[in-house]
Amino acid sequence: MFKFKIFISVIIFSFLLVGTSIIKNNTRAIENKIYNSKNRIYIKERDLNESQLDYSYLTSPSILEQKIKIIDTEQYFPMKYSNIFLSMTSFTDLEKKIVIQEIKNEKIQKK
Repeated sequence: MFKFKIFISVIIFSFLLVGTSIIKNNTRAIENKIYNSKNRIYIKERDLNESQLDYSYLTSPSILEQKIKIIDTEQYFPMKYSNIFLSMTSFTDLEKKIVIQEIKNEKIQKK
């Protein structure tokens, strides 16, 4: 009878020990996911706040009027839509094309 009680106690203790470690590891993984999500949310909120600040600053009519008065009307030209890059990759692709074209032109001029 005494051995049976010890055996049951050891089994229960082992079960609880293994269960605790499994729960602890799962909790740690969930905490890491929460931390990463909070980090990404913080970065996006900061970008949103900066974008809203830039938008409100740049679109206020008084500031636009002041900027236009400062810039001489002869020097002011609206930017062509083709000069606006929607992403950094499109800009780098264009730069690569320009560099390749310049290299080809240099080779032609050397001949």
